[in-house]
Parts: sequence; C-alpha cells; structure tokens
Amino acid sequence: MRAVPLYATIGSLVLSALTAAPATAWDGPDAASAEARGTAVAAARASAAGISFGACPKEEQLPDSLECGTVSVPLDYARPNGRTVQLTVSRTLATGEASERQGSFVYNPGGPGASSITFPLMGEMSEWREVAEAYDMVGYAPRGVGPSAPLSCQDPAAFAKSPTDSPAHPTAAYKEQRIAQARAYARGCERNAGEALRHYTSLNNARDLEVLRAALGDERLTFMGASYGTYLGSLYATLFPSRVRRMVFDSAVDPDPEQIWYRSNLDQSLAFESRWEDFRRWVAEHDDVYRLGTTPESVQRHYDDVRTALATKPAGGTVGPGQFHAAFLQAAYYDDYWAMRATALSEYVRGNPEPLITQMSPRAVTAKDDENARAVYTAVECNDAPWPEEWEVWDRDHSDLARIAPFQTWDNAFTNLPCAFWPAPRQQPLEVSTEWGELPPVLILAAERDAATPYKGALELQRRLRGAVLVTERDAGTHGVAGFGNACVDEHMRRYLLTGRTPAGDAECAARPEPNPVSLD
Repeated sequence: MRAVPLYATIGSLVLSALTAAPATAWDGPDAASAEARGTAVAAARASAAGISFGACPKEEQLPDSLECGTVSVPLDYARPNGRTVQLTVSRTLATGEASERQGSFVYNPGGPGASSITFPLMGEMSEWREVAEAYDMVGYAPRGVGPSAPLSCQDPAAFAKSPTDSPAHPTAAYKEQRIAQARAYARGCERNAGEALRHYTSLNNARDLEVLRAALGDERLTFMGASYGTYLGSLYATLFPSRVRRMVFDSAVDPDPEQIWYRSNLDQSLAFESRWEDFRRWVAEHDDVYRLGTTPESVQRHYDDVRTALATKPAGGTVGPGQFHAAFLQAAYYDDYWAMRATALSEYVRGNPEPLITQMSPRAVTAKDDENARAVYTAVECNDAPWPEEWEVWDRDHSDLARIAPFQTWDNAFTNLPCAFWPAPRQQPLEVSTEWGELPPVLILAAERDAATPYKGALELQRRLRGAVLVTERDAGTHGVAGFGNACVDEHMRRYLLTGRTPAGDAECAARPEPNPVSLD
C-alpha cells in the first residue's frame, strides 16, 4: 500500500486474468511446511539468544534514551541454517513499577519499507505515556530497511533527480518512457539483490515478527500495525494465532487476496479523488485567507495552472510537476499539511514562489533513505501477489479510472509498474482468516474517509478476524488514527492496551477538528 499513514469500489473496470508462479507449501499457514519448521527453529534460537541491547548505530543519529540491538532471522525460512539477515531493534524500558510491567509493545508503521526505530520515543508524549509505563516500547527496521541489510534498486541520486513531470493524462510517448524506466528499475532490483530478491515478502515479514517476539522473551505478542502494518499483523494472526496477546490495527489494508496488491492500488487511487475534493473544499471555505476562489473547482483551476507552469519553468530549478503533485498528495494523506500546501499554492499564484520551493524541493540528505524505502516497497508488493504482465491491461484499467479519478491514478500506476516486469516469482496471497475463539479480542481503528487505506478494508478485516471490534472516526480522512489527537480514539486504544478490553460493540468517534487555516510555513 503506497506511502505511510501512509483508504470505493471500482465497478466498471475490466481486469484480465493475472498470472502467478505455482503456489508452494510456504504460501500458506500449513504447520508442516518447510517455512513453518524454519520459523520454529529460528524462534527457538532467538529465544535462547535474546537481544543484547546497547548503544544505537551512530549513523542512525538516535538519542541516548534509546537502546538498540539486533535479531538474526533467516533470509529463507525454508533454509533456517542458511544466510541470515540482522534486524535492528530499538527499545525504551517501561517507566512504571516493575510489578505492573506487561511486556513488550512492538510497532510497525507500514510502507512496506518504513522503519519504527524511533517509535519508542513516542512514550514521552501524553497520548502514549500510560502505555509506556506498562510496556517496553519496541521499534524495529524490517528486513531490507535502513540498518537491517538495506535493499537498493538504483542509485539514490538518480532516484532523487528533479525536476520531474507528472501528467494527469499522460501521452503515449510519456507512457513509453515510464515503461522503459519501470523495466530498468526491476532489472536494478534483480542486479543489486540477486537471489535474495524473492525473499522480501509480507509472509517473511510476519515470520520475522514471530522471531522478534521470541527474542524479546514474550510468550505472546502485543503489536500495533498502521497501514501496511495491519496487513503484516493480519498475516501474523493467521499464521500464529496462539501467539497473539493484543493487536491494534490502525488504518486497515483490505486483506482479501483478490485485492493484494494491484486492485488495492486501483481502489486507493479512486479514494484519493474524494480526499482531494475534501482539501479543495476546505481551501475554498477559507478564500478570505488563500484567495483561490470560493469553490473546489476554482481551487482546481489554480492548481492545474501552476502544475502547467512548473512543467515549463520549474520553481527554483528543482520543483517540477512531479515534486508539486507529490507534495499535495501528502495533503491528501494528512490534514496537518493542508494549511502549508494551501499557503504555498496561494503565494505562488501571487508571484511568490518561495514557500513552494521551501516545501517541495527534494532534500539530498534523505535521498538514500527514500530510495531504500521505495525499493523495499516495490520488492514486497511485487513478490507478494500476481500482477498483470501486459501493459495493455494497465493502460486500459488506469485510463478508465483516470476519467473519474485523475488526481492520483497515473502516478500510482507508474510507481507500481515495475511489478509488471518483475524477475522474481510471485506468491499467492495468504487467505487471512481466524475463527471465533482463535484470537483474543483485537482492535481495529479506521477513519471513514481515509484514502490510503479505504474504509471498506477495515470492514473486510473485521469480517475475517472473527471477534474483532471496530472503532470508526466518522467524517475524517487523515491516514493514521491512533495517537494523533482524537481523545475518543486514544481512550479506546489506551484502555485496550492496558486492560485487554475492547468496546462492547463497534464504536464511533467524532472527527478531529479540521485544520486552522493559518500556515506555520
């Protein structure tokens, strides 16, 4: 699922049959599979070895309040005695009385390709303080991410090259250019990773989580996943239901195997059109501040005019339509960006490009991390499931969708296009499912208008994890619900993590207030 918290049904698109490599035993939760046996071996070793926590890697530039260690996991769980990957783990110890300590609380922020190494620092915030009193707060970098044997598919400088284009309705020539780039990117992943490339999968991420649980010394796992982290968590719950203690799923990916991942991205692009409308409506309601017109259509015209102008003359020499659009996509993810982006657009229209340049110019300092995150995202999603291998299918499906949802459709398509040319075998997604009584109560949190993980994904996850309880933030669209200022949602999460109690039935929370139309930029 693209981007981290980073949520619509497509009725008219005709999708052709997808092809995949033949399923093998390790594609499912079969306890007799080689991967299941390898996971048990790796977990036993990790339990015996534990984690030697100490200073964090200097290159991570983390504060002294964090301690770090490593956990060894097999690259290939079918061969637990073969090549290994060292996962970097971070921790802060529970701050409350020792008698009230409840074990470790592990967090995954999504991606795929995101790290939670800095997550334990959240314990210093008021929303998390009571949780941090009861739990050791644990973050980690999944396989391939950051300090955990980082994966790379191209030179970071080439990845961060700017300015770039981003047409809402690309020409045939532009499509050919992006096809060539996607082929080259897939070849770069294969060249850099070699045989290891096939082992960057969501199933292996779930197995890694089981090994991490054992290394931490916990009999059962207390876990929270956001965005893609919810899919990872749902796989873990399916593979290792007896090892689940408590689980929070924040902004849920639709785990239906038919959705992973091609159709998920189509659904996401459709949902972003509504979220983009939310932003434009808000800007229009504050015309006294931004002076971009009193209707969403007027705001759209200004946006389109600036996007066209940047194609001819990039702002500051670095901000073209690609950088401009990516910045506004952040606003479709998170309300916190609304005032900043509206200010940048308004000022540019009035002849002042500086806020736009400041906000949207690529930062060379993050190029390596950004390229790494994209490489892991691509490898995991391409490996996880079948994708169309014919460009004609992509072209037809996205052309149809772009007629009603032009905002993000083609950018999303081109981001994922390397999967059409992927050199590694594709898996068949696991059928996420648990029966009544297999799991303890689990908690799902979802915003009703989230575009990155559309709301129907939360409903599908609840249907598949029998007994799960859903808390909905109504009329809200920010991606990521917990710990971001909604007292109602945070109280449900806090009570659950501290006591194990979920609401008696599905619950609703009012949306957080919309942003103040004053930019701090």
